[in-house]
Amino acid sequence: MSDLLAKDTFNLESATLTLADRVFSQIQDAIVKGELLAGAKISEAELTTRYGVSRGPLREALRRLEARKLLTRIPHVGVRVVELSIAELLEMYQVREVLEGMAARLAAIHATDEEVTGLKALLTRHQQQTELQSGRGYYQEEGDFDFHYRIVKASRNEVLMQMLCGELYHRVRLYRYQFSVTAGRPHKAFAEHSRIIEAIESRDGELAEFLMRRHISSARKNVETHYHNKVN
Repeated sequence: MSDLLAKDTFNLESATLTLADRVFSQIQDAIVKGELLAGAKISEAELTTRYGVSRGPLREALRRLEARKLLTRIPHVGVRVVELSIAELLEMYQVREVLEGMAARLAAIHATDEEVTGLKALLTRHQQQTELQSGRGYYQEEGDFDFHYRIVKASRNEVLMQMLCGELYHRVRLYRYQFSVTAGRPHKAFAEHSRIIEAIESRDGELAEFLMRRHISSARKNVETHYHNKVN
């Protein structure tokens, strides 16, 4: 009897974890795509209805999103989607420009032929996106489905991986997608990715670093233009 009870408890915990994983991914994507706006207050009642889960799995998902700094809990206010000032955002891009440029240089040295082939296959997958083809946006799933993440991994530098694939990475994804919807930016960003891969494949670290830095600098300028157009 006790064995059956333990088994039932394990199955219940596994099911709850699976639900938490699912709703975590769904809410994270909604934040990254701007469906849940920066600064928006999170309503547990609304989200349980929207995603068809109970409060338990939802709260587990929200805790994980807080740990990733995509949500912030404000005393006497509640949980909100993180919101960066334009100054904080531009500082983040400045850091990315230097560190990801270094990652691209190291990837040109250390990436295996299989990793380069994988990067090219990833861009082929991205190219098939309806959003990208129509110029409406350039969405990249997280982890190995993300061009920038793969470059950092290929650098073989553990410090860069810790700095760029942790908290900073998830905040970057949030703003990177939302600003990619600027007219003309999706196709330009995709072309820049292609040239970076060509430099890595040619084992030209100097060129790979230059192209990556220019790519992120262009993204930063796009953010500045978007912001100034919005406030003026």
